[in-house]
Formats: sequence, structure tokens, C-alpha cells
Amino acid sequence: MGNLGIRKFKAFAWGENVFGQLGDGTNSDSNTPVHVIVTTVTALAAGASHTLALLSDGTVRAWGRNLEGQLGNGGNADSNTPVRVRGISNVIAIAAGGFHSLALLSDGTVQAWGSNFFGQLGDETNTDRNTPVSVSGLTNVIAIAAGRDHSLALLSNGTVRAWGLNNSGQLGDGSNTDSNVPLSVSGLTEVTAIAGGEFHSLALLSDDTARAWGDNSSGQLGDGTNISRNTSVSVSGLTNVRALAGGGAHSLALLSDGTVQAWGNNVFGQLGDESNINRNTPVSVSRLTDITAIAGGDAHSLAILYDGTVRAWGLNSSGQLGDGTNTNRNIPVRVSRLTDVNVISGGGAHSLALELK
Repeated sequence: MGNLGIRKFKAFAWGENVFGQLGDGTNSDSNTPVHVIVTTVTALAAGASHTLALLSDGTVRAWGRNLEGQLGNGGNADSNTPVRVRGISNVIAIAAGGFHSLALLSDGTVQAWGSNFFGQLGDETNTDRNTPVSVSGLTNVIAIAAGRDHSLALLSNGTVRAWGLNNSGQLGDGSNTDSNVPLSVSGLTEVTAIAGGEFHSLALLSDDTARAWGDNSSGQLGDGTNISRNTSVSVSGLTNVRALAGGGAHSLALLSDGTVQAWGNNVFGQLGDESNINRNTPVSVSRLTDITAIAGGDAHSLAILYDGTVRAWGLNSSGQLGDGTNTNRNIPVRVSRLTDVNVISGGGAHSLALELK
């Protein structure tokens, strides 16, 4: 994709914008990508109605809904332009939950802010925070992920910690009890990547297979049943997995051959298999090859092709597919205008992309 040393990153957003989550200074939905008013971005993360951006200097900007403090700027007013998250630096990764936010620091610790009703900030309280607080007892973290109301951390030893809402077993500790401190996910070792869905969780293992736990009412765990699980189960028939992504009630896997598999809820076509039938085992996303990255929104899905263009499918009521329409799609369509994209993220009803310009 060219010489990164002389090219600049440019952030784009599209879809729902009622809270300003597109970051373009308006509150108008857009069914094609609009430019976010922020520069030097290296990573993006979309929550239900808010957005996070990691800048090259290790600080974080946020915009959109802020009722629960998820923008981390010390206030609770929504913002349709980026504001600085207070008091954190040396950030190397970000994750957005439904109404909370996470940041991984270079020292292997994690900061969290926003909604904390279920303990998803992991600070041993259930008090919302509009500035970052430390997640208790976490060190040696190498990756983070978030569900709607729960949080996940991958440690350097290949084990996983989880905290927050656990009504469907999404913490994976063998119980259905919420926790405001990180707990060990039972029986998981040699994990290389993690992902959060709305009420479920996913893990990629070193043997390139996938595990899942939590809500399974739509088949989003992919184990051939619709039984929720509070410990992890294998996703049926998946091998050679390179990346995982969680949607609202669906899941995605990128395989080593550049194709994508999907499972779970498909009411709006978010599995991309040319049907609207829920699936409790993985199916191939139609007409997708040469994929390099995937992301899941609440009821839509995204993929980057090798050529830097983006495809999207599923619910499109707010324009979150970015194809210039508001028509739902059960097969992938091209997102308008975008080329040279290397990062994507899916939110509640909005989408994000980072492009080299």
C-alpha cells in the first residue's frame, strides 16, 4: 500500500450520527463515508454510539454519545467532533464496548472509562467514570476487546481475563455472575487473539482454531447448537483461522486463504451468504476473496480486500454499509469512495475506516 513514511492516515465514518459518532461536526446520518475531523490516527474503535481514535503520539480522542462518560473527557455532553481522553498517554491499543471504552498502555496495563453498571470497567466498583481508571490487577496484557457490557484482555502467557456483565456466560468463568474485577476464562490457553460480541466472546488459538462462549440464542458460538455457554466451546469445522470478529449476535472468521466464514444471527443478511437464515455453524460469505481484515457491527459486517477497498453487508437502515443507499444487503457490496484502507471497525449502526492518503 505504498511508503507509510511519506503518506498520511485519514479517518472516515458513515452510518448513524444522531450522537455525533461520525465525528464530522454534524449530527446527520451519512450513507457514504465522511471525513472525520482528526489527524495522525493509527487505530479506530466503534462502540454502540461513540467512537475512539488512537493517535500516533499515544493519546486518544473520542466523540459521539457521552451520557455514561465513554468519551473520557471529564464531562457527560455528547460531542460531534473529537475530544481528548483525559489523563492517559503511551496507549498502544483501544477497544470500544457498547457504552464504555478501554485502552491498553505500553506497560501492559489497561485503563477503562464510561458505563460501569455491570462492572465492565473492572475497577472494583459499579460507578460510571468520565475519566479513565485502572483495571484492577491486570498486568502483562497484550490485547484488549469489548462486548456491549463486558471486557476482555489477552495476557502474554496466552490466557484470557474477562469482567463485567455475565448474564449469558460471556465472562467464560463457569458462572453467570457479573464481576467488577477481571476473572480467568476457564480452560483457555495458547490464545493469540480475542474478540467481543454483544453478549458473547471469541478466542483464536495458536493452532488456528476458534473458541466461543456466552449467548448462543442465534447460534453465534458456532458449535451447532443454540445453547448458551459459560465456558468456551469449539467453533465447528473452523481451521486455518487468521482473525476473528464479533458482531451483535453474529461472528466472523478470516481464513488463511483470504475467505470469510460467518455464523449466528442473519435476520438482516449480516452473514453475507445470500440468505436471511440464522446459522449455528459457519457458512461462507459469498463473493469474498483476497480479504485482509474483518469487523462486525451490531447487525452488519465489514471486510478489507487486498486492494484496499472495503465491502459491507447486513443492516443498512442508517447507511452503515456506505454504498450510497439504505437498503439491507445479504451479499457484500462495495463501500463508496474508499481505497487504500488498512483499518476498519463496526459500531452499533456506524462504521469506520482508516485510509492512507
